[in-house]
Amino acid sequence: MLTDWRVAVTGAILCTAVLFTCIETSAQSMPKDVAARTEIYAIPSLTISDQQFLNGDANGKQVTVAGELRIAQGTGKLPVVVLMHGSSGVGAGMDPWVRHFNAMGISTFVIDGFSGRGLTAVGPNQALLGRLNFIVDTYRSLEILAKHPRVDPDRIVLMGFSRGGQAALYASLDRFHKLWNKSGAQFAAYIPFYPDCSTTYATDTEVAARPIRIFHGTPDDYNPVATCKAYLARLQDAKRDATLTEYPDSAHGFDAGLLGLSTIAVSANAQSARNCRLREGEGGVLMNDDTKEPFTYKDACIALNPHVGGNPATAKDAQKAVSDFLQALLKLG
Repeated sequence: MLTDWRVAVTGAILCTAVLFTCIETSAQSMPKDVAARTEIYAIPSLTISDQQFLNGDANGKQVTVAGELRIAQGTGKLPVVVLMHGSSGVGAGMDPWVRHFNAMGISTFVIDGFSGRGLTAVGPNQALLGRLNFIVDTYRSLEILAKHPRVDPDRIVLMGFSRGGQAALYASLDRFHKLWNKSGAQFAAYIPFYPDCSTTYATDTEVAARPIRIFHGTPDDYNPVATCKAYLARLQDAKRDATLTEYPDSAHGFDAGLLGLSTIAVSANAQSARNCRLREGEGGVLMNDDTKEPFTYKDACIALNPHVGGNPATAKDAQKAVSDFLQALLKLG
């Protein structure tokens, strides 16, 4: 005979199994933006310096970050959008995107690159985490997803916001894939929202033969659009499939408008590299292109107190543009 606690646990497991069965078999009756199933994953990753990343040096700190897979309603192998957060971690602004993609029949995988590293935010001190660690996290996530029985490995898209947008942009580099992507898979597209494009990396126009779609705001004083336009021009000169959609009235984080937010506010004491020009130097050292010295977040070009805020109109416009792009790319019915 089972003891009382074993009865309770057995009952809980049975109820959970029944619940998942009911959810998955009666998905037709659920709102389309509700996932049929949610799974949490431990993602083995690394915390390394930018120089280590650029040199392919994996002798960093072993860490475990987390990912939440929400499997959309549907059958068979589904497309997935991987979502990478910015300097404030996974916030409320992620949920509208997750629900929207799930409603389209696209599963989502939200990476939390902070909690497993003992971080909650890096805005006031960007030096707490190297600029390129999130790229390792995205490649490690790709490795997990490419083997999942409900995921189509040829239809995994990477999307990121701010610091995560920077990762989504530069994760496209062929060189970085060769150094760090051991999954055997490739992202189907890269969708960076308001990334920092201030760094010129060696061979950074040699990117994967996949579309890059950047979304940015003209008045953004956190990550200025001007540096992204300069990089885009170089990509287009190299005949890469890259475009930038620019919104003239939208601050950093404008897609917070999907939550109905429209107030523009100062991100108090947040560090911005808006006045910096960085370049990869010899030995993988990130150099301040103005001083010709190794870059640090104590450099004079670092500014504080950038503005952030939502714009409901442009948020909806950007969401539609992303949806239309994915509809065609992923061949959704």
